[in-house]
Amino acid sequence: MAHSLAVRPANGRRTWTVIDEKYRTVAPVEDWLEAHRQLWSPNTVRGYATSLAQWWTFLEQRDETARWSDLGVPAVAGFLSWLRNGRTVERALVEPEQAPEAGTLEARLAALISFYRWQEAVFSVPVAGRLMRGTPRRAPARGLLAHLDARTAAAPSSLVRVRRQRHRGRPPLLLPSEIQAILDRCAMPDATVGDWRGNLRDRLLFALLAETGMRLGEALGLRICDFVMGRGSTPYVEIVPREDNTNGARVKMMRPRRVYVGCDLERLFADYLTQLACRAAELGIEIDTGSPLLVNLERPPLLAALREGTVRDKVSALRTKGIGPASWTPHWFRHSHATALLLAGTPEWVVSRRLGHAHVQTTLDLYGWVREDEALRAAANWKSYISAWQVDDGR
Repeated sequence: MAHSLAVRPANGRRTWTVIDEKYRTVAPVEDWLEAHRQLWSPNTVRGYATSLAQWWTFLEQRDETARWSDLGVPAVAGFLSWLRNGRTVERALVEPEQAPEAGTLEARLAALISFYRWQEAVFSVPVAGRLMRGTPRRAPARGLLAHLDARTAAAPSSLVRVRRQRHRGRPPLLLPSEIQAILDRCAMPDATVGDWRGNLRDRLLFALLAETGMRLGEALGLRICDFVMGRGSTPYVEIVPREDNTNGARVKMMRPRRVYVGCDLERLFADYLTQLACRAAELGIEIDTGSPLLVNLERPPLLAALREGTVRDKVSALRTKGIGPASWTPHWFRHSHATALLLAGTPEWVVSRRLGHAHVQTTLDLYGWVREDEALRAAANWKSYISAWQVDDGR
């Protein structure tokens, strides 16, 4: 059985590779990963390594690892069936109840095709040519003057596909009451002692996600200096692309931006910073403005940058206790943030800049339905919910 393995080379960043059943590095996969490590985020490398480890396990069970460079559509279709059937049997008339979601299967297939397309371009491995057909099944929409753009040429599409139900424009949301329940479960002010009761760091993290719309990786990569207090003006958070975050967090597309926030979040940050400074003094560990903002306060390694896995564990614990919807994730805060702004009348281009989308069309594709959904506006008082936020229009 092949495995994706986390490794940290001497004086290097944490990354992932794939080893086979005899604990040897899978050379073709490692060649591909190494060629892209400086281009991809650590989380992307991990996701691709996981997909290729499962592919190599499938080949090991078929005793076809020696033929990895000479396979075709039947093998890839069998791989998807194997994943659907719990990675035990390749063929079954009825899928198991816990079959992977279509999105997971699409990610595995995309990684596999990317791997073989690179192998074809570099080493003339013929597999990708067998998996792809010359033109897409459905022609893409063409805009005005599209004939002048060479990039609109038809691209090959995969012969192996995953059928899924697509619900465009309807990302999952957390209602204001659900967001407040999550925050209060993390930490609550205790009037009797004049301090917070619970985990203030977790409350700050989820409050940041809810009020700024930033991605989880962006929040985990924040340094103390990135949160700029107002001091009479509007406080804001600088989202700064960095390559040297010890927890592997990265800003998507490495695009910096500034997000203005409200006074409530500023006060929460000040309270957390006081707690962090006191904890650092107890431990005898120095911190400065360049230190990570969200860190381990109680568990080793102490004051080390918070990792994504720790946040996922926290979310799972909250879901187990019935806090929030059954399947919510940190990314739901981002969808809820954008929806709240649009329901409150914020222009789409302002929301796009705040979220860090490369194009306003991305915002329209994801949230274009919001303006027409009067039922959602009536279900929760979104305008009241965002009344304390500071939204800068960039003018």
